[in-house]
Amino acid sequence: MFCYQCEETARGTGCTVKGVCGKEGHTADVQDVLIYICKGISARNYPAIQKGSGNKDAGTLITEALFATLTNTNFDDQRFKGMISQAITIRDALPKSGDDEPDACTWTPKSDADIQAKAKEIATEANVNDDIHSLRALLLFGLKGLAAYYHHAEMLGYTDIKVTNFMQKGLASTLQTLPADQMVALVLECGGVGVTTLALLDAANTKTYGIPEITSVKTTVGSKPGILITGHDLRDLEQLLEQSKDSGVDIYTHGEMLPANAYPALKKYPHLVGNYGSSWWHQKDEFEKFNGPIVVTTNCIVPPKDSYKDKVYTTGPAGFPGVKHIEKSPDGTKDFSKVIEYAKTCQPPQDLHSHGRDLITGCGHDAVLALAGTVIEAVKKGDIRRFIVMAGCDGRQSEREYYTEFAKALPKDTIILTAGCAKFRYNHLDLGTIGGIPRVIDAGQCNDSYSLVVIAQALANAFGVEINELPVSYNIAWYEQKACLVLLALLHLGVKNIALGPKLPGFVSPGVLNVLVENFNISKNSTVEEDIKRMVPA
Repeated sequence: MFCYQCEETARGTGCTVKGVCGKEGHTADVQDVLIYICKGISARNYPAIQKGSGNKDAGTLITEALFATLTNTNFDDQRFKGMISQAITIRDALPKSGDDEPDACTWTPKSDADIQAKAKEIATEANVNDDIHSLRALLLFGLKGLAAYYHHAEMLGYTDIKVTNFMQKGLASTLQTLPADQMVALVLECGGVGVTTLALLDAANTKTYGIPEITSVKTTVGSKPGILITGHDLRDLEQLLEQSKDSGVDIYTHGEMLPANAYPALKKYPHLVGNYGSSWWHQKDEFEKFNGPIVVTTNCIVPPKDSYKDKVYTTGPAGFPGVKHIEKSPDGTKDFSKVIEYAKTCQPPQDLHSHGRDLITGCGHDAVLALAGTVIEAVKKGDIRRFIVMAGCDGRQSEREYYTEFAKALPKDTIILTAGCAKFRYNHLDLGTIGGIPRVIDAGQCNDSYSLVVIAQALANAFGVEINELPVSYNIAWYEQKACLVLLALLHLGVKNIALGPKLPGFVSPGVLNVLVENFNISKNSTVEEDIKRMVPA
């Protein structure tokens, strides 16, 4: 195998034996082949789309395939082989795009050995220079993040054909020999479509569940049995809450599901009692101690230990061999009755004996802009010197303690704007308030980075300056491909001077990195002391 799509990739260059995430080589092979065939679909279907025809089902399949291959989403070979069969059926029903079609438009595996050989060929991309290879990878990983966010909106009935069309345009481009400047333009276009998709998802969430309210979420446990739900899919949580409302079972959120506690339509359920645990990589300890069943709705599953594997249920794009999977019915609903009945037989969760502090969430753009007058006045008076955007992902390495120490070291006249699971490094700290404004403003899930952009744009308008002239610094933590898409969205909006960490992507070549540095002044974070000096000027 060869995989370097996440921040934790081996040696910072690529996993070649087994993924740090736990992905086996044979799983990497079927994932790579699935994406390869999706490129073949796109090479045939996108030209047809441009002529006003094309297969509309292709966009749905490609969205699912891109999302399923995102880091820590699905480890189940059999599910991927089923998707490969679906993809070949769609591809082969499409008319040829010409006489010189690429191999991805015609190649069909006849055995596992064929899949393995093709995956090796795909990974090496012979005769492609490093910069083009890097730009193709950056585009593909941006598309995976795009697909994840679009999938969430799609599950709530919000769609935009332009998004799935661009996915196919992007995939098809990776089979073509394009000059570097055209590839760079496509990468930035991906960021632009990302902004559109993040706005679509924001509308889907708020119109379905109401505008998030600034909410204090309990982290202690109750005396009833519980179900723990993790991932990102609010529709899954809603259905679980509705089906369990009279069962005597409490529902706890975990990881990226924490911000769900702030939506009015979900807060109305009294048995949504709080949040258990922290970010995705603590699963092996926290899931074992929860005692009850765990529902994994999207990405961020860690290969489960045998001690609790039988308590895990996946749904949506998530999957793991030997773990029970809850399918969606034709009308879009899911039946969580087996999870609920199992929960009734379990002991209540163990207290994690963590910090025990309530967590504040729900500080989306509507909630924060309702305080705009207070915020602007605090800036003008000098009570708020600077905003620090610390959005992004958490991860396993000890070097990520940097973000905790950075948050602690920030001057007391600064405010942290955050979204995503990176916040679990510092959202439990008692950093206080400025004039009643929390010093950690948690906009929500990683997709709610869109809220941070809306807040920044509103502040820029209020002060009559460009976005890069605001008293805002960016110290972003990344891990997987949704973070790649958010980064591309920021670049599309012209945001500069972003510090990225804890290390730079292994798939970015020196030449591509130079373009990013020259045009956007992207840099790697360094030490807490140096970065405080750089990001919080006196």
